[in-house]
Amino acid sequence: MSRAITEWVSGPVIRARPEGTFVMREAVRIGEKGLLGEVIRIKQSEIVIQVYEDTTGIRPGSLIEGEGQPLSIRLGPGILGGTFDGLLRPITEVNIDGAWVEPGSVKPVHESYYFIPQITNGNSLKAGAIIGVVKSDNGRDQHILIPPKVHGVVEDLVTEGNYKDNETLCFLTGEDGSRVAVSMVHNWSVRVPRPSLARIPSDEPMLTGQRIIDCLFPIARGGKAAIPGGFGTGKTVLLESLAKSCNADVIVYVGCGERGNELAGLLEEFSQLEDPSTGRLLLERTVLIANTSNMPVAAREASIYTGVTVAEYFRDQGLDVALMADSTSRWAEALREVSGRLGELPGEGGYPAYLSSRLADFYERAAKVTTLNGDRGSVTLIGAVSPPSGDFSEPVTSHTRRYIRCFWALDVHRAQARFYPAIHPLHSYSTDADLLARWWHAEGCTRWHEFRLRFLTLLDEQAHLERMARIIGKDAMPAHQRFVLMCAELINEGFLRQSAFSEIDRSPSPARQAVMMRIIGNFILQSEELVEKGVTPEAISHLAVFRRLMRMSEDIADGEWEEFSELAISLQKAMQELVDAEADSNQQQEGV
Repeated sequence: MSRAITEWVSGPVIRARPEGTFVMREAVRIGEKGLLGEVIRIKQSEIVIQVYEDTTGIRPGSLIEGEGQPLSIRLGPGILGGTFDGLLRPITEVNIDGAWVEPGSVKPVHESYYFIPQITNGNSLKAGAIIGVVKSDNGRDQHILIPPKVHGVVEDLVTEGNYKDNETLCFLTGEDGSRVAVSMVHNWSVRVPRPSLARIPSDEPMLTGQRIIDCLFPIARGGKAAIPGGFGTGKTVLLESLAKSCNADVIVYVGCGERGNELAGLLEEFSQLEDPSTGRLLLERTVLIANTSNMPVAAREASIYTGVTVAEYFRDQGLDVALMADSTSRWAEALREVSGRLGELPGEGGYPAYLSSRLADFYERAAKVTTLNGDRGSVTLIGAVSPPSGDFSEPVTSHTRRYIRCFWALDVHRAQARFYPAIHPLHSYSTDADLLARWWHAEGCTRWHEFRLRFLTLLDEQAHLERMARIIGKDAMPAHQRFVLMCAELINEGFLRQSAFSEIDRSPSPARQAVMMRIIGNFILQSEELVEKGVTPEAISHLAVFRRLMRMSEDIADGEWEEFSELAISLQKAMQELVDAEADSNQQQEGV
């Protein structure tokens, strides 16, 4: 075991004199408490260590011991449904001291699980293969995997029963005669992506329950998205809503540098909410990684890598995982602080020059893959960004845009108008939309792609016409322009606006979204024909059934398909009456 002597301490950064050989990214223990650190720079006579805990009490002369392996986390069946710090150490009433985990090593608690083997002695297993299932009374059954770098012939397999997670379940004998013990848990470096057989294209959306996302700016399974927005625009609320309502099998929520009361409220809410897909508690399919703003700053830098490693572990079990990181701006600030203490030359905005590559390392771990055992799983990454003063040209936002496929820009004016979600449709985009059109067509909205482009076009035209309407008045504008404003208001108020408190509309199913989009899209097309025939937009908007159309999202629930059909028929009948009335009026004028 290599050793070193502390010579200089500055916050989370330590310089030490090595007495042995260290390697980059090696985990180390510092001082009497055994604080966890990582080697980030090596010179001939000096190593530099980033410490992930409070360094109070560390002084020159403190002993440092290398662990001989990279910074790793312990993966196993006890993760799901738990709350952890940025290094995946459990946060419980036992080891919390004030606001964070006690400094030093937290001894793992070895729980017992009911193991059912799915292999037999003599089987030859490849890396990443499934050896059995762990049954759980309060959550999802989980597969037990062979670590990705281990393979061999099964020997001494245990029988079905209860075992502690660190007990040996079997041995794998390699071609060279070496034997490796396999248990329910194994360690994996947070900096190294877990391997897979292949990345595969995704033609299926990850549904979020938010119409402006699912219908206008959808994200594919295994995709990556960013939610930038200034203070008070609703980033955290939107991420929490996505965590509650998205159709992922497992949610990994990383609170990276956010306020502790927000994460405490999230944990309390998740412990009470029911998962609509299983009828059990939502917390049972969630992993919460809490690294709040008052926790050690260096651990914030590691927390998103910890989160994505946990997500890849569940992906390797053939599950679809959604990771929400709130927020990557606070993570970048941690990079900046540590970089400053290292004496590195600052780049744009004071951030280190490697900010862009670190963001790429994170977002490129999103993927839909064929796992080592032949299953299919995915990791979808959604990161919140908090640009100062809502400036999307600042470094974190601008670099993030280079690596994502969906950009959901939150707008302060929509947020101040209590418009939720406050995603601005003209500042957002999705490059996954064309790939997912076929999926929506199969869901019953056969003109989804056409309606999506039509909605965005009307909203864009509205933005150009609103200034004119304020200057000359809406009544003085031509009929077609008044028609555009009427349709854009219908799209905004009747389709895009959702209430997070509504039992009916907080998380509509894709079938309900498709029906609503089809009814509004057909109404717009029919209304445009009427306006061309001389019917005024005001006559259309004053129809009694138009009010029902505006209130459709709140009045008609999932499953009430007859109500939707009746509304569509009523709209068509009312608009036909307008056509007949306009024809009668023209005949009377010709008679006169």
